[in-house]
Parts: sequence; C-alpha cells; structure tokens
Amino acid sequence: MALLVKDIKLPLNEKESLLSKVTAKTLGIPENAVKGLAIKRISLDARKKNDICFIYTVEISLEPRDERRILKRGLPTVCEAEAREIREVATGSIPMDKPIIVVGMGPGGLFAAYTLAKHGYKPIVIERGEPIERRTLDVDVFWNGGRLREDSNLMYGEGGAGAFSDGKLTTRIKDSRAHDVIDILADHGAPERIRLLAKPHIGTDILVKVVRSIREDIVRMGGDVRFSAKLVGLEKDSGDNITSVTVEKNGEREKIPCSACVLATGQGARDTYRMLYDIGLELLPKAFAVGVRIEHPRELIDRSQYGEFASHPRLGAAEYHLADKAGNRGVYSFCMCPGGVVVVASSSGPEQVVTNGMSRHARDEQNSNAAIVVQVDSRDYTAGPLGGLDFQEQIERAAYYAGGGDFTAPAERIGDFLRKAAPKAFGSVKPTYRPGVCVSDLYQCLPDFVSEGIRAGITAFGRRLKGFDMDDAVITAVESRTSSPVRIQRDEEGCATRMKGLYPVGEGAGYAGGIVSAAVDGMRAAERIMAIFRPM
Repeated sequence: MALLVKDIKLPLNEKESLLSKVTAKTLGIPENAVKGLAIKRISLDARKKNDICFIYTVEISLEPRDERRILKRGLPTVCEAEAREIREVATGSIPMDKPIIVVGMGPGGLFAAYTLAKHGYKPIVIERGEPIERRTLDVDVFWNGGRLREDSNLMYGEGGAGAFSDGKLTTRIKDSRAHDVIDILADHGAPERIRLLAKPHIGTDILVKVVRSIREDIVRMGGDVRFSAKLVGLEKDSGDNITSVTVEKNGEREKIPCSACVLATGQGARDTYRMLYDIGLELLPKAFAVGVRIEHPRELIDRSQYGEFASHPRLGAAEYHLADKAGNRGVYSFCMCPGGVVVVASSSGPEQVVTNGMSRHARDEQNSNAAIVVQVDSRDYTAGPLGGLDFQEQIERAAYYAGGGDFTAPAERIGDFLRKAAPKAFGSVKPTYRPGVCVSDLYQCLPDFVSEGIRAGITAFGRRLKGFDMDDAVITAVESRTSSPVRIQRDEEGCATRMKGLYPVGEGAGYAGGIVSAAVDGMRAAERIMAIFRPM
C-alpha cells in the first residue's frame, strides 16, 4: 500500500529535493518515516503574486502501521494510492476481409491508426498532405513569401494543424485514454515532464519529431501510410454500410474496399465537408468563434501575471485566459502562446489570410500572443449546415484583400483600434506574422459584431490584466479556424448516422477541442472497430 498526498505546497525558490521533508511535516511525521516518494502531479499557483508556489501531488511509502494511522485521521488531502487502471481492449470475432481505412493524420487519425496498428489491425492511412519533414519545408517556403501548396500547408499534412502550434496538452475531458495519449507522446520523444504537469505543452519544434516517430511505429507494426492521397468519395451498400473509399493521388483515382473507416480529416477540409453533404451524410451547423491575434511584449504579460517573480527561471513565460460578454455573445482569449509568434500563416487555399499562434518548447520569443475571438452561430450566416464555411471564407477573403492580395495580413495597433482612429505605424511591439503584415483598418475586414466584440473584450481585459490594452500592442486579422463550424452527426456507437462503419472523429467532425481530446476520440473509434472485427 502507499498513500497519495495532495496539495503539497513548495515555494518557488525551494528545490524538489525538499518534497520528502515538506510532505512529512504536512503529515506530522518524521522525515525518515518516508520510505519512498514519487511525484504524480505538478501545478503552478500564481494567484497571489507575492506568494507564487508549486502545488504537488505525491505518492509516498511508509511503514504499514504509519499508513493505517494516517488514513484513520481522515485528512481530506490524503487517500490510499490506487494502481492506475489498465484498460482491457476487447477484440471482436467477425473476420475482417477488407482493411480498415484511417483518413487524416492529425491527432484523431494518428492515434486511431496507432491504436489499430498496435493491436494487429494493419490500417491503411491516407493523408492528403505530405510527411512532416516535407510539410515543414513547404510551410517554411510559404511563410517566407513563396508559393502556397494547397495540399501541404499548416492545415493539411502529417500532424494536422496542431503540429504547428504551442502543443498544449491540457484537456477538460475525463477519460483514462487521456493518460494513454500523454504516455504515447512521451514514449515517442516528448519531454518526460509532460507526464506530471497539470498544464503540459510540447512546442512545435519537438512535436514534429514526435509525430514522425509515431508514424514510423505505425508502419513498423504493419500499417500502410499513403501521403498525397486525398479522399474524394465514399460508397455504401443497400444497408447503409460503408463499402469503400475513393482516393485521388497524382491525378488518378483508386477505390479501396474497407471494413470500416475512421474519418479524421480536420476542420480545414472544406471540400470534404461539401462532398459528405453531397452524398447525403447528416451535417449540422455548429457554433464557433472568429477574431484576431493579439501580441504583447512577453515581459509585460509575465510581469502582469507574476509580479516581481516575472524573470524567475522556474516560471518561464506566463499564460492567461480571459473571457467576458459583448452584448449577448461571448468574447474570450483562445490558444494562448506564451513567448510565441504569430508566424503561422494558416491559409490552405487561394484568397485566404488566416492567422494562428505557435510556440517552441522554450517559449522564449520576444512577444506573447493569443487569439481574441467572438462567438459566431447560425444567426450570423446563411441557413444550412455549410453556412459557417461560407462565413469563414468571406472574412478570410476580406482579410486577404485588406492585406494587399498577396497573403500579407492586415494588422493594427490596439490604441488605434480602440479609438477607431486612422491606423498609424507600429510602435514598440513588432508583429511577428509571416509572410508579413501591412497597417490596415481592421474594421474594414471584420463583421461589425466581431470588431465591436473584440473592442469590448480588449477593454474589459485591460481592467483585469495590467497593460493588456496598451496602445502599441498589435492585432492581426483574421483568426477564423478556432473550431469546426460543422458537426458530422454520429450515433451512439460513434458511426455517422447515415453510414454505418464510418467513424467521424476529432476537431474536424466537431467532437474535440485540442490535441488530447482529438487523440482520445480517435482511440475510442479504433476500439469500437476492434470490438467488432478480429485482426487480419
């Protein structure tokens, strides 16, 4: 037996080697009574800027009599440590005479394919984009002013959009698979500390290597990964069971029979949504949010959040999350990138300017950035399940032309935006978006309710986080792909309602909101398929 002890407070300047002593003192026992100690969870408590500390959950071993005595005291922060549940994955009995197809290699598809391959199902994985190595080169060419490759960019390719992000691994879902996702990432090269941190992140520089390692394992375990292969069709039999997928590669089409298909295309695949709608799948409009990226000096955000401890080496760049109401709509910060850049031009087609944020693992860039977005729903666009796609495209096109029609993004100082003054040259905060920005009046490329919501939000946030509304802070338009504007309806078994054996998963299907939740959704679909069929 062992004890799990929560809420062990360790001041910022104290070393973790003191945890045994601090835990013993908390429990009222001598330090030498602690026979062993393992850290299980670490979180940062910065609510009091003069008393910033780390909060630990630890597992300790004592003499059995000491453990029983402490448990009898009924302390709310102490309980008996339980062994982590090992989930048993059931396998079915139906012979699998045709392969399982996984469409897309973002987190949902990647982890579905990994789960299937690990258990001997040898999936065929199709990805319209390129391997992460080639994709990284294509993205860099575009960010440096070169050609946009429409099937190999920030939205399309191995790793999905999350491969070029902050690599956040926080999630609100309560599913034991989330722990498995963290372990798989760490096993494939992510920092070991992500297993312990309450708010872990990887960073794009490490994440691209992790993605490649997982793919290599899928292939080693018998999976067949096909890049530059775009899904263009699905077929079903008279009983609505999926029978095949049609893939286009190098201008040629191939029909691949399948027993089941995990559809993890990602939210950028607008042509896929339209194909699914045309063949009669049930699609529903879903609320989403649009807005801009805001950049501040990292030092300002750190100081606002950490006070005199802002430069402490154990803290790193500070995060924030802010939310308010603008009339009857929510306005909030999203995908905050501490010590990051807005270099991630996320366009995936012509006449689009789309921004996003990215941080490397060190989070040591000069600025910190986040999206400031306003809620959008079906009242704001033409009725129908694809109306949200049209809305996104309209504002992305408006931003494209406001920026000059060459993928340069329109940007503006916060002071000018809040005062609705003619925009002036940038000041102390230098925008980091590539291929580049031009000074523009963002009211000309944003819908009125979005621009007014952002204005109200920034004003409110400035009252909570000192300096947030500083004149020289920069906003860059447009952040339009916070989440999918469409949900692919699915039944209780996780299948598309009008096509049995088709499992829509992840952010693109409208069922996830980040790397971990999308990965879990993909794993869950794989397990449902495995419960039906036996391995090949």
